[in-house]
Amino acid sequence: MSTQSKNSKEKIILGIDPGTNVMGYGIIQIKGAEVSMLSMGSIQIKDGDYADKLKRIFEKTLELVEQYLPDEVALEAPFFGKNVQSMLKLGRAQGVSMAAALYRNIPITEYSPRKIKQSITGSGAASKEQVAGMLQSILKIDKLPKHLDATDGLAVALCHHYQSTNFLSSGSKKGWASFISQNPDRVK
Repeated sequence: MSTQSKNSKEKIILGIDPGTNVMGYGIIQIKGAEVSMLSMGSIQIKDGDYADKLKRIFEKTLELVEQYLPDEVALEAPFFGKNVQSMLKLGRAQGVSMAAALYRNIPITEYSPRKIKQSITGSGAASKEQVAGMLQSILKIDKLPKHLDATDGLAVALCHHYQSTNFLSSGSKKGWASFISQNPDRVK
């Protein structure tokens, strides 16, 4: 199904939490005001040399793109830590995932870990477990996966959806009434 043939209110978003040992991913579908999870998982890529790991990240991202035909891809940006080597490796993993999406002409957006956590839980300092718990509630997930890298990927996708429908950054309607009408699932 191509992007052109989809209803304008229907969208699929692939979220990726890149890593050189574990890559988390989540796919959500938006139909009007309804958001549902299509899939989530994590890919263990601990074996092999560094170049082989990057190749497998590219291949897995491309496989997800070809299977789910997302309209947009969102990625978690590497955070600035003290270990420069780790940051460089994460940046390369992210770049390889970006390249796979761009290879299929899918727009990409990246978000900081803090922005993702804040979008899902309201706190940029939330733990992985808190993010997973909120996702479980929001998306009505029966059972959380063993590896929370999967929920991290799902959080990236949902963050992108929230950011792209943010009443402050889109449209001429502004205010809480507009936000509530566009995001009934976020109001309890």
